[in-house]
Amino acid sequence: MTEDVRVYVEEAPGQRREIQAPTDMGLSLMEVMKADGYDIQATCGGMALCGTCHVEVLAGPELPEPSDDELAMLESLPVMTQGSRLSCQIRLHPRLDGLVVRLMPQDA
Repeated sequence: MTEDVRVYVEEAPGQRREIQAPTDMGLSLMEVMKADGYDIQATCGGMALCGTCHVEVLAGPELPEPSDDELAMLESLPVMTQGSRLSCQIRLHPRLDGLVVRLMPQDA
């Protein structure tokens, strides 16, 4: 049986859109958001090298710690918040059900 996870994308303050995604395919949050129509360039193909999939985690379960590569990329971005993550580095897992993120602008 496939276990779907629900992720919410805050498109504007108070406006959240639900995305449902399977957790048995090893997909990243970036892949799911891109497939759902969000404008994510993902020029590096999910290798934590470009930062175009930068999201801010607003609420939900605690995520695994970011890797050194992810942290280095986040620190090079024009805007970084306490909840900044690269969505290509977040693998969908049943424990992430209810995660709330906001796509960060590419230009500060």
